[in-house]
Amino acid sequence: MTASHRVYLVLGSNVDSTRNYPAAVRLLEKLGEVAAASPVYETEPVGMPGAERFLNGAVLLRTDLTPADLKARLRNEIEHALGRVRTQGDGWAPRTIDVDIALWDDMVGEIGARHVPDPDILRHLHVARPLADLAPDLVHPETGRTLAAIAGDLEAASAALPVPRPDIILGS
Repeated sequence: MTASHRVYLVLGSNVDSTRNYPAAVRLLEKLGEVAAASPVYETEPVGMPGAERFLNGAVLLRTDLTPADLKARLRNEIEHALGRVRTQGDGWAPRTIDVDIALWDDMVGEIGARHVPDPDILRHLHVARPLADLAPDLVHPETGRTLAAIAGDLEAASAALPVPRPDIILGS
């Protein structure tokens, strides 16, 4: 039986990231089927001068959960299990893992306090590049542009391109 929703998640870690990033991908299997995973990239931290570099990537999760249920379980069962502690104003803090819903089917709207599609798709290469690797021809539901075109524009304007990390193994 195929799950009813196609959800693109973006992941990031800069605390024990070679352990936490693959562990998060494995834990996602509890929430649905991880149908595909992008390459993992090493990236410069945004808004955190001097912080450790991040591992970033994306996965396609097929799930029957509702958006609110998935969001809650991402925090409670993935981020919490890997030691993420959220505090007020920690948006730029180092993290064991961060998992965000970037795209949900063709939805345009809010899931909790976050807009979907994630506005960072249009702003940050560490979000756009992995998503474009997964689904280059997928059309952004607000801009009408493909993920490949969005990532290409951000790459052209970027001084620091993400570095592929083929040494990060996501299998069990």
